[in-house]
This record gives sequence, C-alpha cells and structure tokens, in this order.
Amino acid sequence: MQQEKLEKYRPYPPVRLTDRTWPDRTITRAPIWCSVDLRDGNQALVQPMNLEEKLEMFQLLTRIGFAEIEVGFPSASQIEYDFLRLLIDGKHIPAKVVPQVLTQARGHLIEKTFAALRGAPEAIVHLYNSTSTLQRDVVFKKGRKEIIALGVAGARTIREQAERTDMNIRYEYSPESFTGTELDFALEICEAIMDVWEPTPDHPVIINLPATVEMSTPNIYADQIEWFCRHMRNRDHAIISLHAHNDRGEAVAATELALMAGADRVEGTLFGNGERTGNVDIVTLALNMFSQGVDPNLDFSRINRVINVYERCTKMQVHPRHPYAGELVYTAFSGSHQDAINKGMTALELTQSGLWEVPYLPIDPQDVGRTYESIIRINSQSGKGGVAYIMDHEFGFKLPKDMHPGFGRVVQEVSDALGDELTPEMVFHTFEKEYLLNSNGYGLQSFHVLKRHFERDEENSAAEIEAEVVVKGEKKTIRAAGNGPLDAFCAALRDELGLQFVLHSYHEHALARGSSSKAVSYIEILDHDNESWWGAGVDTDIIVASIKSLLSALNRSAGKTKREK
Repeated sequence: MQQEKLEKYRPYPPVRLTDRTWPDRTITRAPIWCSVDLRDGNQALVQPMNLEEKLEMFQLLTRIGFAEIEVGFPSASQIEYDFLRLLIDGKHIPAKVVPQVLTQARGHLIEKTFAALRGAPEAIVHLYNSTSTLQRDVVFKKGRKEIIALGVAGARTIREQAERTDMNIRYEYSPESFTGTELDFALEICEAIMDVWEPTPDHPVIINLPATVEMSTPNIYADQIEWFCRHMRNRDHAIISLHAHNDRGEAVAATELALMAGADRVEGTLFGNGERTGNVDIVTLALNMFSQGVDPNLDFSRINRVINVYERCTKMQVHPRHPYAGELVYTAFSGSHQDAINKGMTALELTQSGLWEVPYLPIDPQDVGRTYESIIRINSQSGKGGVAYIMDHEFGFKLPKDMHPGFGRVVQEVSDALGDELTPEMVFHTFEKEYLLNSNGYGLQSFHVLKRHFERDEENSAAEIEAEVVVKGEKKTIRAAGNGPLDAFCAALRDELGLQFVLHSYHEHALARGSSSKAVSYIEILDHDNESWWGAGVDTDIIVASIKSLLSALNRSAGKTKREK
C-alpha cells in the first residue's frame, strides 16, 4: 500500500490488563441467546420483510429455541409497530419467549414503545444512546456529562412507564459504539443508568456492550469485557451482553473470547445478516460450541429448513462456503481430502467408538440434517479415494483398494473432457461403461456348470463347464474342467481360444441383502505382457458374476488403453 494511504490510519490502543485471565478459560456452557434478526437483521435488508415474512421468521426463531427475540423498533416505523401488535393480539408469542424492543433515549419514542407493548405479559425494553468519542465530537457535539444526562433521562422515562403498567418489564442498556468509547466512560454511564433502574441479583439489568463497529482484534474486545466486568460495581446485578459486528471478519472469534472473558449473553443473527459486513453469526457460534461437546441450547438439527426460511424471508443467500450451513461445506473435491474422508468413514464404522473422528469434517453432517451424499463430489481435482467413496456410499460397490487408482484415472479423464463436476450418477455410468458393459472382444451368451465333484479337501474338488461366448462378433462354445467353475472357464479360454493371462486377484461381495440380491465380483488379471487389468461383473449368481468380471478384465486388456489399469 502507498505510504500516504497508510498514514490515514492508526492502530487501535490495547487495554492495559497485564493479569488477564480469559486466555486460560474455555466455553463450557451456552450463553443466553437473543436473536436480533427482526431488528438489526431486518434493517440491513435491501427489501425489508413484510408482516408475513416477519411472522414466519419469528416462528422459525422460536422453533430453533430463542427465548429472547428483539422484534423491532416499534417507535421508528408503522410496520415495526404493527408487527409487535400482530404478535401480541394474535397470541403468537410462546409462553417462554420474551420479546425485546429497541428505543432511543427520547421521551416520545419511549412512550410510543410502551403503547406498542400494551397487553404483553413480559418484555425487554432496550435503551441505547451513542457514547463513542467520535460520535460525541462529530455527530452530537456533546461532552461526557451531556451524554450521561441523555441516557439517564431515557432510563428514568422507561422506569416511569414500566411502573404504570402491569407488564413485567426487564431493562437493557447499550452504550452504542462501546468499542469506540473510553472504558472508564462506558463504565460510568452504565453505572449511572443502573442507579436509575436499581437492579438486584434476582432482577438484573442487561448491560449490552456492542462492537457496533469492529475496530480491533478479538483479544482486545475480550480485554475490554474482562476489564469492564472487573471494575463494575455490583457485577451480580447485571447480565453482561455482547453484540459484535463483523467489519474485520472476526465477530465470531471476538464473541467467543469475550464469553471466556466473563460475558453472559449474546445478541446476533442467523448467518450473520446485519449492517455492512453483518452481525455475529449465531449459527456458527452455536455449532462451534456443539463441535466441542457443549450443548448450545439451540436446535440446528434441520439446517436446510432454517436456510430455506431465512432465504425466503430475507431474499439473501447463504454462501456455499458458509460454516456448517453452506451447500459445499461438507464436500471435498480434492483427491487427498477425499481419500482421507473415505478412510475416516470406514474406520468410524469399524471402531464404533461413538466419537466423531473423520478427517476434514469437524461435525457429523447428519447432526444438522445433512446426508453423506454430498460429502464427496467429483471433478478434475478429485482422486481415487473420492471416486471409491461415491461408488461405495452411493451404489454399494466396494472396489478393491488396488482397483482405485485405475478407475480414478478413468473418471478424471471424463471430468477433464467435460470440464465440469460429475454427479454420482455420471460416475456410476462411467464405471458401468468401462467395466460392466465393455465389449471390446468378448461377451458371455450362456454359462453352465455341467458337473461338480466335492471331496473332503478342496484340492480334490473339480468342475466341468460349458459356455457360449462371443469372440469379436462370432459365437463359440467352449468346454473345460478345473478345480472350480472359474478355474475351468479360465482353462477353456486358454485351451480353446488361445488367450494368455494369469488370474491375479479376486474379490466379491453382495450389493444388497436378501435372497434375490445381486453380487459383484472384481478380478485382476496379468495379460501376456504382464500388465495388470481389473474387471467387474454383476449377477444374481456369484459364479456368473465372476465369469463376467474375468471377461471385463480381458476386454479392457484387449482395448489396450494407455491409462493405468
């Protein structure tokens, strides 16, 4: 950057807190959550929600488990006022959910706020006024005492209104732009407000300390919160609340560290929707806790439903790479990632430890209502592990490990030629074309076991077979004997058709359960040049499946492709 541009900025001052304790703490329980989707989130939309959309969003938030929801700024606009009346008059507020409303420290706005609340059994009235140095100097042109007087006057009006009603009114105060306010002044004005409201440990106030603009690294926000909690009079008379914005892209980290520093409550939005770069993302915060074995007390087990309602109501899109929720976050395209996930999923099935330990997947996708179908997706960057995973988890084909590289390269060639991602169906079609339907030279018309002899030891067992095969378009009948049907068929191919090959590896498994299920066989041969070729065959009869598999390998050898086998 040019020096003259850099000179416009200065570093944010650190907090003098040499004995900070938050770095040694961890998050062991969920905070009190408050959604501000219907206020902070709504005001940030290009097209704010209408009443129907607001109601649908509110109902989603209650299903998720929010017990406190800031429903709007009823004195600011008619639709905000009407929505609160809709919730109250329509009895849409569940018994354990408390609506929260925002108001500035101005008498007539506070009066209109209480009018809008009429009939609600309980509510949080959230008072704010800006306290930052910059806003005091530039916007309001007022000193500290004048700003305190403004906040205190608003607090008195709210208390007077609350005492005139039979509603259970809880108080909240925000020194707006807390992170741009001197810590001693933020503490002074908050304590002045508390002196008016006279909270107790049984009836605490909410002191919300917003990073209205994210101005520093997350550790400094944590230091500010710890300093504030340490120096506050009657700390047990207040619930310390966080309200982080994401201007630096660090709101989640800042909130997590601030919780470790002593905060009790978090205000935020689904997927971080909010002014400028957004509010703190409660979905990410909650699922971060979940991934550490901490119950977030919010239900995101059906994340797609949450996404659908959110996108419909806000007209916003959840980014494909959004943590936990994005379309692609449980997807691996990289070959090495796919291989590790494939092996991790296999190990998980074998160990049955109950612990989620799969490379590259911090949580089980099923825990948020996703399926394993989208974990691995195939494009030109994909490798053998990903292709094997798709064949196994989508179609039940457990390809032998030595078969993975060859088929992986077959798929990669198809993806390169297409220049796009391959769907699972396209991967299977490639497998089918390359292995199951390959007819470069040999085809099976019929196969019969004429006679089998079973002795006490397997070495003395024998079989005689007859098969009708197609060799380059010509039907031929071949017969031979061997120590089993497959060995006899190999002998017939060598003796009667003059083929030169060695049967090198053999694998088989059922594709599905039940007496009518099909079986799949995989065979590796070494041809006359000692090159390795894999084939695959499927049939309801495992013997016929193995015959088809052998012919598949021979057909691939006859084609003599240059790719690895």
